Amino acid sequence: MRAITIPEPGGPEALVWDEAPDPVPGDGEVLVEVVASAVNRADILQRQGFYDPPPGASPHPGLECSGRVVETGPGVSGWAVGDEVCALLSGGGYAEKVVVPAGQLLPVPQGVDLRQAAALPEVTCTVWSNVFMISHLRPGETLLVHGGSSGIGTMAIQLAKAVGAKVAVTAGTKEKLDQCAELGADILVNYREQDFVAEVRQATGGAGADVILDNMGAKYLDRNVQTLAVNGRLAIIGMQGGIKGELNIAALLSKRAAISATSLRARPPAEKTAIVAAVREHVWPLLDGGHVRPVVDREIPMSDAAAAHRVVEESGHVGKVLLVVE
Repeated sequence: MRAITIPEPGGPEALVWDEAPDPVPGDGEVLVEVVASAVNRADILQRQGFYDPPPGASPHPGLECSGRVVETGPGVSGWAVGDEVCALLSGGGYAEKVVVPAGQLLPVPQGVDLRQAAALPEVTCTVWSNVFMISHLRPGETLLVHGGSSGIGTMAIQLAKAVGAKVAVTAGTKEKLDQCAELGADILVNYREQDFVAEVRQATGGAGADVILDNMGAKYLDRNVQTLAVNGRLAIIGMQGGIKGELNIAALLSKRAAISATSLRARPPAEKTAIVAAVREHVWPLLDGGHVRPVVDREIPMSDAAAAHRVVEESGHVGKVLLVVE
């Protein structure tokens, strides 16, 4: 098969479309012929040499894909050759074929194109596990999403609105904020021109955000705590703004607030299976019914993954950038 390889870490040009050995499914695994994958920030870190795959994972980047089952390993039930699926991966999505634990497969939702289904696994699993399974967002509460126009942000807006929450977002341009509003965002904050602490508190009558989904890390830590409501929950899922910040514990105590920090890629298979099962139970009916949809900015040939990485690194997109096998 052909796959994106990384002979040496570096810039986008380090991504090389080359021949690679075909993967073979083991016990409880299926082999998927990939139709599309999607670019995630973790892929960029891996390309740069800062985020190695977990032990036993494929060396190729790509944390999600869509495609068709072409082989099932021993002990697999519920899936058959020819099934159209999308999948949460520990790596290997930037390839023509990938092996997937059966518990990390999802059927392609009704009304969703097979290629665009590649935009779903990472964002749905990240949002559902952090915003709902850990932070327990409830109807009537306010969710603040940093990077509202990102893949994760666009899905967080839709899922929060679907359960009856109010949504605040930050983004860097009016155009991106307008697209967040189209998805249902109620409070729009241009982080280049406005202070999100003041804007969210004003919009909530001084109460603040009940849940914050944060991709920035250190840079926003203190202001996120200021923005939290009493009994608020801060879920940190990224560190685009640095890894070390100062925490005002007194402010956290006074609000009886909580902070969680998670990653998805390195979780053991049993945890990923549980998250995927919850997503299939709670999110897939919303997709099947057309209440939630994947947001795809553009599709780029997988062989030109370097171009896709440049788009994402420049933040010149809304939603997901897909890599399509030609």
